[in-house]
Amino acid sequence: MAVLPISVIFLAFISIPYSIANPNSPNASPKPSPVASPKPSPRASPKPSPVASPKPSPLASPKPSPVASPKPSPLASPKPSPAASPNPRPLASPMPSAKPALRADYYKATCPDFEKIVREFVHQKQTQSPSTAAGALRVFMHDCFVDGCDGSVLISSNAFNVAERDSDINLSLPGDAFDVVIKIKNALEDACPGVVSCADILTASTRNLVVMAGGPRFNVSFGRKDGLVSQAARIPGNLPTNNMTMDEILKMFASKGFSIQEYVALMGAHTIGFAHCKEFSDRLFKFAPNQPTDPELNPKYAEALKAACKNHEQNITMTAFNDVMSPGKFDNSYFRGLPRGLGLLRVDNMLVKDPRTKPLVDQYASNEVKFFADFAAAMEKLSLLEVKTDPKDGNVRRRCDAFNDA
Repeated sequence: MAVLPISVIFLAFISIPYSIANPNSPNASPKPSPVASPKPSPRASPKPSPVASPKPSPLASPKPSPVASPKPSPLASPKPSPAASPNPRPLASPMPSAKPALRADYYKATCPDFEKIVREFVHQKQTQSPSTAAGALRVFMHDCFVDGCDGSVLISSNAFNVAERDSDINLSLPGDAFDVVIKIKNALEDACPGVVSCADILTASTRNLVVMAGGPRFNVSFGRKDGLVSQAARIPGNLPTNNMTMDEILKMFASKGFSIQEYVALMGAHTIGFAHCKEFSDRLFKFAPNQPTDPELNPKYAEALKAACKNHEQNITMTAFNDVMSPGKFDNSYFRGLPRGLGLLRVDNMLVKDPRTKPLVDQYASNEVKFFADFAAAMEKLSLLEVKTDPKDGNVRRRCDAFNDA
């Protein structure tokens, strides 16, 4: 495949209005360039925090859409949430497994319109803000890798607790992903109050959004309880960062029960992903003392990125798509671009450089059917990671951004 013309690459960049992720911290949310998908509208967040959300364009990011306000909680003053552990504990269960209480038809009797409502709101949101799918995938993974798939990432901070959502690594989580969950929750509270958990809403909406973006449908079951703890202090050691080595990343995934093959398959989500300039600017401007630009970047791609991100320290909303070949479309072009120097982040580029992961990159680049099958299986496994089904471990929140005792 020919190298993408630089003129096309430039179309992928765009400046996106920045939204506040939480009351206390700015959250960058990309906005799609005219060349990409329709742009997201600014999002108004529940009592807590509005987070901006991106929208696809050939290489840039989308723009935030207004976030629906969750149904107000009758309780006024927030109570402190459980104290943070001095040392964040690593996830306990290395091998996610389905719990007996989880079933595909869990809400058949108690909330028969559950799937229909999820489907309607997901379709509406993804149509309006095409970057919602990418945002939901990221939010879902960040939720499941910290204390399991329990909706803890949806909680907003209060005067007594800094929640996961306000951790540095989560400040750029896209607002559209939170918005769609809030809207679905509000509709479900009208249809069947107090029945459907926020964790199940996030799971179902992520599955449907992947399909809308062109990806494979993966099996999910329901019956998760919403977690009772959300602390930023629990994140270190549970979420991969861009400065980790491949050994460190693979060790982290292994600790949660995921193989190298499953890790690479999950990385394929970057086919619709995006990143802020600050996350890869070191590869453009500060790679080495005598070599400011990473030589492993495709030269034309690097020049386009440098032009787009030159003022990233002043304009922190600048973003670029991980997959410049077909941004916003869930396919295997992300893997096809890696050997050509089109890996945006260090972690993207490491996939094609490490002998443990390169064969899988090559396999997925040449066989989209295999990639889709492996991605679907890995997502199904991820959706079962440390789920909570016992009432002593969780409950069904009245609103997704606050604990019931707040």
